[in-house]
Amino acid sequence: MKKVTLLMLLIPLLSVFAQEKKITKNGIVNFEASVPSFEPVEAKHNSVSAVLNTSSGEIASLALVKGFRFKIALMEEHFNENYAESTKYPKAIFKGTIQNFNVNKLTVNPQKFIIKGSLEFHEKLKKFLLQLIFQKMEIKLRLKAILN
Repeated sequence: MKKVTLLMLLIPLLSVFAQEKKITKNGIVNFEASVPSFEPVEAKHNSVSAVLNTSSGEIASLALVKGFRFKIALMEEHFNENYAESTKYPKAIFKGTIQNFNVNKLTVNPQKFIIKGSLEFHEKLKKFLLQLIFQKMEIKLRLKAILN
């Protein structure tokens, strides 16, 4: 059985804390969809765009599917051509709302939040709840989420 783990890390969120929207084009998404007894299936994307509305807690992220990089070139080719069909479905879109989010209460100490959201990939939409860890770092916000 496949287990998919999605890790998002948004650093840096470009702007000053007084503004309502934080934006990055340098987000990172890792995924792992390995099956026991087979070669590990892992990929990383280093150019994910994301927007966080600090007043409402709404967050959206966009990853171009062809941006995922695998250790094995043949695996990347199979992913893009056969599984993701990245020419036909070029984007993965995440949208959600962070529950009880208040940017003014963020500190250098990591804090946990719950996000209610959805991920659209290959024209399929999956809704879920997941845990986020936020941390304030000078003029940056760091966000980490794991989806199992």
